[in-house]
Amino acid sequence: MSPCRRGVLLAALLSAGAVHAQGGLELESLPRPSTPPAEIGPVVPEQVLRWREEGEAAERGRDGPADPVLAAQLYCRAARYGDAVAQYDLGWMLFNGRGIQRDEAQAAHMFSAAAEQGLAQAQNMATRMGTPRGAPPPCLRPPEADPRPPAPKPGASPLTLASFDGVAEPPHTPAVIARFVSLTAPEYKLAPSLVLAVMATESNFDPLAVSARNAQGLMQLIPDTATRFKVRKLSDPVQNIRGGMAYLRWLLAYYQGNLPLVLAAYNAGEAAVDRYRGVPPYAETRSYVLSILGRLGGRYYHPFDASVTPPSPMLGTALR
Repeated sequence: MSPCRRGVLLAALLSAGAVHAQGGLELESLPRPSTPPAEIGPVVPEQVLRWREEGEAAERGRDGPADPVLAAQLYCRAARYGDAVAQYDLGWMLFNGRGIQRDEAQAAHMFSAAAEQGLAQAQNMATRMGTPRGAPPPCLRPPEADPRPPAPKPGASPLTLASFDGVAEPPHTPAVIARFVSLTAPEYKLAPSLVLAVMATESNFDPLAVSARNAQGLMQLIPDTATRFKVRKLSDPVQNIRGGMAYLRWLLAYYQGNLPLVLAAYNAGEAAVDRYRGVPPYAETRSYVLSILGRLGGRYYHPFDASVTPPSPMLGTALR
């Protein structure tokens, strides 16, 4: 066979190998969906579920011709607000190149986010793909409309604990707990209202509360956090509250008083907040943060003791 003929045959074989099994499209010619624009106004859980369901319909052609690009964009919208199933579905499309360009790096992030929320099939894929590399993709970044601290005004007075005066106690706060927190929180340079808001959301003031993740007591400390802050007996209310206060003090220094980040880390861990450069895309964590910020009357900053720990290295690159 002549070199020319061999070259033509090789080119044909390479071209054939590049043809995608679905629809005869070349992989390089598959579309890459753009990130949806910023949402306008508040987004409620029912809207997030509707985006996912519309994405499923578009992917499967349930109400007409299949539209994988539209499906990916709808999954993306739901994924940003913490919908684990939408995160998995978008990851599956990216991993398999199902009507959109294949992107294993983004798929790994999607599977990991869904796995961290307990989705079994996502956990299997996340184990198979390993630790995601690089920054999270846009579909896992905090939405632009999320509440975030305004930039400090030049020459503004330093923030003090007095700025939390007037925050109402959570309903049904036991008097003995309110009294103990009001006396003890200043030792940790914490506003009592912050501690009570976290406690009400975590355990509803039940000293015997135990979560599915083995978080225990009034402040719902996991054993590793208890050990880290020298809590010997998690079932002891005094030790439990002091351990939670110590952790809040540490997180405030680590995130330099940024309450959305502090609260997200208390719920999901600082590693997750650092990885996602903001509130992680978990439905539970997003709801948790919004609930406590609401209890605090929309306060976004809290004074912090910079001597407790150096700041998070991600603060300079945080997206939200």
